[in-house]
Parts: sequence; structure tokens; C-alpha cells
Amino acid sequence: MPAAVVLNPASSSSNPANSSVSLWAYLKPALDHIVKSSTNDPNGKAPAVDFVLYSGIHTACYNYFTSQSEASSATGSATARGKAPAGSSDIYDHLDRYFAEVCQEIALNTPDDESTLVHFLVPSFKRYSSGAQSANRLLSYVNRHYVKRAVDEDRGWLRLNDVLDSVVKTLTIEDTREKISKRLREKRAEELRRWGYVEGDSSERLARAEACSEAASSTDRIVPVASLAHRRFRTEVVEPLLLAPKSKGTSKAKHKIPKTPAGAAPYRPRGRLGRAVQHLMTAEDVEEDEKLRLISDLSHALETIGVRPDHALRKRIEKYLVAAAGAIDQKDGGDKVKAESSRS
Repeated sequence: MPAAVVLNPASSSSNPANSSVSLWAYLKPALDHIVKSSTNDPNGKAPAVDFVLYSGIHTACYNYFTSQSEASSATGSATARGKAPAGSSDIYDHLDRYFAEVCQEIALNTPDDESTLVHFLVPSFKRYSSGAQSANRLLSYVNRHYVKRAVDEDRGWLRLNDVLDSVVKTLTIEDTREKISKRLREKRAEELRRWGYVEGDSSERLARAEACSEAASSTDRIVPVASLAHRRFRTEVVEPLLLAPKSKGTSKAKHKIPKTPAGAAPYRPRGRLGRAVQHLMTAEDVEEDEKLRLISDLSHALETIGVRPDHALRKRIEKYLVAAAGAIDQKDGGDKVKAESSRS
């Protein structure tokens, strides 16, 4: 696998830290190498970046964000009080557009055949997510100097407005700040619980739940680079596959089919991905171990990109995985009994 081209700032026409245009031109070849290059790694691990380029990007990002802060401070802006420099958003916007374009390309390559859709999506996501994590490490200064400050400015995945309506009717001058702060903490804890976090869990489990919450946020929220990339996989690749096809034409009431009597309705997935999952679950030409692996990997991917746990497809997958785990336990128990009987 060839390494990414190393661009030496000292030999280029302009220092990458001089402007967002120069910095982005310096970053993009490395991102293409990390996110787009094919790889023979069975786990879809992203290829490494040349050490000189990696170090150069860290230095360029640091110098760019530092110069942005100094310039804003010199003009008397609010950056001196800890707010993110306005110019820093340019690189973040470049990243968002970049991940959106990469995901749109993946979406264009999705197979029309629903029997192969899950087989395509799982490795595609693994490769893309690996690249997103590598980009997150490479662009740590974006998270540190822009994302963190933007979150401090109430522009992150959880905002004051998300809880204001629920407390505004009971606020008084004396307890306004205390009540809002308490409700924000409660709202954050409530959201993290949706993603499986329980108070007292490990720091890794907390980070996982927060990353899922970030990826589940709307595109106007500022989130770390990895969550930004995962959110775009959701909006550009998966959500279109979850949509039910639009019905053609209109039907008059007299031509409507009578409703089915009340009772347990059969599961009828509407979106392409739902139908593909249902096809895989019932396929007779796929080994059970392979089914379980694919569906388990898809479940992890849907969680990572922020598809909420109460979505119909996620609940359907969870039901399948629980049943499969029960069947495996029952089989293992039966095998154990047979083994003990044969020894006696």
C-alpha cells in the first residue's frame, strides 16, 4: 500500500497554517489516503499515514488554530474570553462536506439487490469508521481548539434550548441558574441512558454512549471529528435506506382495502434496509453463524451512527439477536448434557 504524498510546508508556495484554504489543501490528501484508500486488512483498518506528513499536519493545525485565536484576540473579539475563533469553523465545515461526499459515494455504490445489501454495508461501514477514527486522531487539534470551545459556547449535541421549555414555567430569579444546570445534567443522563450507559459504568462505556448521542444529533450541532463522520454515514447512507418508498398515485376511499382485524400484525419492513435485514434473517442459503455475525455487526453500526434504540429496525434486530443468543445457550447446554451422559 503506497503512503500518502508528503507535502513539506517549507517547500510549498504557502504555509499550510496561513489560511483555511492552504490548510485544507494540505489535509485533504492525507484524509483521502486514510478514508478512501482500499485495504486488504480483514477488519477494514485504515492505512497508516507517513510519519512526516502526520507530524506536519499536527503542527499545521496547531499553528492555524493558535494564529486564529491570536488574531481574534488582537481585534478585541470574544475569543479572549474562551470562545472559538470564527475562522476556525472553515476547517470544520470542510470536514463536514468531505465526509458527506464520501458517504454519498458509498450510497451510490449500494447494490440494488436487497439480498446483498447488508453484505455490502457492513464492510463498507467498518472501513469508513476505521478511517473516521484515524482522522479523529490526526485532527485532534480540531477537537481541542474548535469543537471543545464550541461545546462550551452551547453549540454541542446537547444545548440549553433542549431543556429550557421544560423548566421555564417554574423558574424564579433566585433559582434560575441552579434549576437549569440541574435539568441539563438530568437531560444529559437521560440521553446517555438511551445508549446503554448506567451510572457507575466504566469511562469507556460513558465515552461510547456520548459518541452515539453526538452522532444522533442534528447536523447543526458541533461534535468531534469521529462523530461528525459517523453522523454523515447516518444522514447520507443509512437514513435513505430506512425510508419507506412513496406510494404511486392516490386511491379513493371506496377503493381502499378493508383493514385487517385487530391482532398481532406480521412484521413488514418498509425501507430497503429493513427488507434486506428481513431477507437475511430468513435466508436458507446463508449459514447461521454468518447471519449472526452480519446482523450483529449491523446492529453495532446502527448504534454507532446514532440510529436511536427505539427505531423499529433496531428493535427488530435486537429481538433477533436475543433469540439467537438464547438458541446458542440452549444448544451449548444440550451439548454439555450429551457429553456428560457419554462419559457416565
